[in-house]
Amino acid sequence: MKKLFGTDGVRGVANVYPMTTEMAMQIGRAAAHIFRNGKRRHRIVIGKDTRLSGYMIENALVAGICSMGVDVLQVGPLPTPGIANITSSMRADAGVVISASHNPFQDNGIKFFSRDGFKLPDEMELRIEELIFSGEMDAMRPIASEVGKAYRLDDAAGRFVVFLKSTFPKDLDLSGLKIVLDCANGAAYKVAPAVFEELGAEVIAIGVKPNGTNINAGCGSLHPEVISAAVKEHGADLGIALDGDADRVIFVDEFGNEVNGDNIMAICATYMLEHGLLKKNTLVATVMSNMGLDIAVKRAGGRVIKTAVGDRYVVEEMQKGGYNLGGEQSGHMIFLDHNTTGDGILSALQVLAVMQRRGKRLSELAEVMTALPQVLVNVRVAEKRDVMTIPAVAGLIGDIEAKVKDEGRILIRYSGTEPLLRIMLEGQDKYQITGWAKEIADLVEQNIGGSKVG
Repeated sequence: MKKLFGTDGVRGVANVYPMTTEMAMQIGRAAAHIFRNGKRRHRIVIGKDTRLSGYMIENALVAGICSMGVDVLQVGPLPTPGIANITSSMRADAGVVISASHNPFQDNGIKFFSRDGFKLPDEMELRIEELIFSGEMDAMRPIASEVGKAYRLDDAAGRFVVFLKSTFPKDLDLSGLKIVLDCANGAAYKVAPAVFEELGAEVIAIGVKPNGTNINAGCGSLHPEVISAAVKEHGADLGIALDGDADRVIFVDEFGNEVNGDNIMAICATYMLEHGLLKKNTLVATVMSNMGLDIAVKRAGGRVIKTAVGDRYVVEEMQKGGYNLGGEQSGHMIFLDHNTTGDGILSALQVLAVMQRRGKRLSELAEVMTALPQVLVNVRVAEKRDVMTIPAVAGLIGDIEAKVKDEGRILIRYSGTEPLLRIMLEGQDKYQITGWAKEIADLVEQNIGGSKVG
């Protein structure tokens, strides 16, 4: 069992274990050790989002990495996929992102990319933990000229803007489109507006004034109602909302209706199937994706493979099977022909390209998929106990499964980054599944504490 790493790196309240400066330094030391593979000078890229605590975590990581004789390239605020891109394009030995993604500003996190821009497999994260807790690194102390040095990479944002624009078809532009863009006061606050404006769109940018404490606060992909209202107010063609580190994206159409990750995967997968661009006619999604996605892709001649929740597991399945499109309902989309991880801006560009190619508005494209009614309830828990060991909960779940049979499903899992149990039900009758979800949540509350949070 991992002690530090969850589904997406190490995460928690900043300045509280494990997100302390002391632990960040140890994580930096361990990472520097495992990414060294010879006697040459090694380099690790470090980027972050706009959280106030990013400064102290960054300095601790830099100190730890340099103390092991590895140099650091600091790029400042940049989207998570930008760090992956810079890491591979600079031929660095690894990349580090300091971000808690969509979490509130008081949280922070540390996640890694290998030299090829992919997230680390479980065994490498376990090795980092082993190095930290075993004391194996205590005697590893380079001295004199062997210690590392930190450099600033001032043009990282410009490099990433150029890369993103290169993924948009050369024969198309965005002139004539009015886009509302919500950057969540996060890592994309400079990069994202530049990309869409330079491609010719009229951009109404919101969430572009970070102050260290307002990241994800009433804005971004967790609050599509914000861009929905702005699209209606400005008569825009669509709205695009990123999260704090811009590795996910949620849309609203010209009427202000939300278009989530499942819809976007359906739009892109069916277009790619039609043009022979979807490798092995296969889309990779997670168990959280709606059954309506499976139906839409199958109708277009493809299939959907499901993985555990987490974009890293989607990417691993894509690499293993040789697939090029995958994603999550939450808005992580991986276009492996272009980048190695979820990229909200890149995903938006691919959707805009399909809109241009088909000559249709987003609301029309979204009709390719009809979602089954789905209900998600989160319960805050005191402990992550196997709910199937609680007789009352297990019995209720069994009864519901017998009733829905092949016309719905129940998915219950713990969050990898928060003390939450996620209860998801799909079925033909929304009122019925909503009642069942509440019943399960109530029993969980009674047995392992907490409260329903949405």
